[in-house]
Amino acid sequence: MVTGAIKNKVDKIWDDMAAGGVTNPLTVIEQLTYLMFIRSLDEKELETEAFENMTGSQMEHIFPASAVGQSMRWSKFKDKDASTIYETMSQRVFPAIKKMKNGHLPDFDATGEMQPVIEGDDENGDKTAFARYMEDAMFLIPTPQVLQKVITGLDDLYEHDITDMDMQGDLYEYMLGKLSTAGRNGQFRTPRHIIKMMVELIQPTPDDEICDPACGTAGFLVAAAESIREHYESTMTEEQWKKYESTAFTGFDTDRTMLRISAMNLMQHSISNPEIDYKDSVSKQNEISGKYSIILANPPFKGTVDTESINDNLKAVTNTKKTELLFLALFLRMLRKGGQCACIVPDGVLFGSSKAHLQIRKEIVENHQLRAVISMPSGVFKPYAGVSTAILVFTKTGAGGTEDVWFYDMKADGFSLDDKRSEIKENDIPDILARFHHLEGEKERERTEQSFFVPKSEIVENGYDLSINKYKKVEYQAVEYEPTEVILGKIDALEAEIQQELGALKELLKQDK
Repeated sequence: MVTGAIKNKVDKIWDDMAAGGVTNPLTVIEQLTYLMFIRSLDEKELETEAFENMTGSQMEHIFPASAVGQSMRWSKFKDKDASTIYETMSQRVFPAIKKMKNGHLPDFDATGEMQPVIEGDDENGDKTAFARYMEDAMFLIPTPQVLQKVITGLDDLYEHDITDMDMQGDLYEYMLGKLSTAGRNGQFRTPRHIIKMMVELIQPTPDDEICDPACGTAGFLVAAAESIREHYESTMTEEQWKKYESTAFTGFDTDRTMLRISAMNLMQHSISNPEIDYKDSVSKQNEISGKYSIILANPPFKGTVDTESINDNLKAVTNTKKTELLFLALFLRMLRKGGQCACIVPDGVLFGSSKAHLQIRKEIVENHQLRAVISMPSGVFKPYAGVSTAILVFTKTGAGGTEDVWFYDMKADGFSLDDKRSEIKENDIPDILARFHHLEGEKERERTEQSFFVPKSEIVENGYDLSINKYKKVEYQAVEYEPTEVILGKIDALEAEIQQELGALKELLKQDK
């Protein structure tokens, strides 16, 4: 858990960056990500050296054995003077991690020229997901003094406050929470408690292959990993752990900065080599079909893509350029039969009357199993946006299966629905999870309650409309008012009282004179 003391230390690092002119939160996180990655490389090297000393065996190393190579290690440069740290970082360490290959950093010759890594024949080698997207990264910490302060602050956090990988993940989540502006094409960060709720709706296992085709900072993948560890850590096999550390989690994005951050986020949560790739998920470059058992996502809203680039098999399901509809078709394609999806959609997807809207809703209802529609209040995504959204939960069957669809009208998520998003007592999330996982108790609920079932036949009759207001019944209670003459009498009495008080006030003012 990130305590107040840790938050104060992170905020101090943040302030040091801002004082140096680095004020964009995304840039701050990206630059801190580089430093955290660089430190993690040295941590791995220290573990390797300790194992070698204990066993006498020889292992491969990340850093070159030369004096220059060893000078690039965090533990070697962190206590140097500011100018030396800055020169080492900007001239050696940062350029080296951009060329990291096969788990090795390149060396430098006597003239300072970088030497290529020669281990391995593969062009990409076995680069980590983070290292793969470093080629166009830029080192933007402006001065030696700022860099020294940041390194000292981070080192203090790691030495005294971060005791395990869970804490590293919490720290990273706290930093990501400082992202408060929407990205392009309607992208914005999904609140962590909403992500965790969606993960618990699906309940992933160690045998699942989980994908977020619009992963952003990898919040859904991290939450899925945390859920698996929480429920299965003590029983997981060696094979399941190997899968957990690599192929169990896949994320795609078209923003290379986000790819770097998401890879680091997963690495901070014990997933050493996640499948994080640059991919326009709805384009022709993505042909993945029937691969994943779980998809968790909050795809971009409001965006459109070039018609020529859209994969034809998506247009066959819903002929549109709207990303929120194309992604639903994509989820169905990428899931294997029996695979589950929980995704966030804008309200317009639920009731839009265009042919494309009708096509995708009909596809899910008729050819697969729509299980739940959870309507969320519009303030859930503030301060990013005030858009009204819902969560769809469905299973890919390819053979229908929708019978009764469960609707829930979320009114509170544990936080105020204004821009401040302060913590409050009212929270429907525990109730949503309890009811969803015990649907047998929902059969008799009335349409006036917060959750209820709607039969497929009624949804079809209503043009596959999935908005909860289409089916929810509102009870109107008669309110009895006092007779008009009684109300007027009370107004007269109140007016007389006011006049009396005004008279008394005027008398007091005369006495003061």
